[in-house]
Amino acid sequence: MDQIELKVTKREVLGKKVRFLRRQGITPVHLFGHGIESLSLQCDTVELQQLLAEAGHTRIISLKFDGKKGQRTAVVREVQRETRTDGILHVDFYEVRMAEAVKVEVPIQLVGDSPLLKLKENLLVQDLNSLTIECLPAKIPAVIEVDTTAFTEIDQTVRVRDIELDREISVLNDPDLLVARIQSRPLERIEEVVPEEAEAAEEMEAAPEGEG
Repeated sequence: MDQIELKVTKREVLGKKVRFLRRQGITPVHLFGHGIESLSLQCDTVELQQLLAEAGHTRIISLKFDGKKGQRTAVVREVQRETRTDGILHVDFYEVRMAEAVKVEVPIQLVGDSPLLKLKENLLVQDLNSLTIECLPAKIPAVIEVDTTAFTEIDQTVRVRDIELDREISVLNDPDLLVARIQSRPLERIEEVVPEEAEAAEEMEAAPEGEG
């Protein structure tokens, strides 16, 4: 998997004062990992937004330190956003070693077109949106696809154990967890009005007040 780059610099501003960085278009970030000293860093907000859109939580990222030689290899571990505007508040990066397995969350994407879905009363339900896997960084898939074409019966399901991945990838979720299923939704029942009842209702509405 190709790496994408992000320029970072050491951050001196800490605590609540980081709000002044955000006003300048700079986002505070943090780098941590197994057996390393954590680092408080910062980067350009626009560049970070572009990276997050491309990388998600699965792409390998090369953190390049501005003005210094060398880099750190990492993945996105957590993104904190402002509730009202969805703006980025803070990002945690987890440093990885290419020869050491890492645990990540990979999104599940439903693909294919089950013939059952051509009927309006049938509904495709996704119960699990991501898998927790462990593997070498180079083996991390960008997304895990589940083919719904194989759905041929109502109430048919796909569970974690049914998903086939590279043998070097370990799935940490419960094998019995539901991933997706086809179910039939109840059709809305429309009550028919008997013609005689409809005529009586119209006569009542048309009658002058006081009559009855």
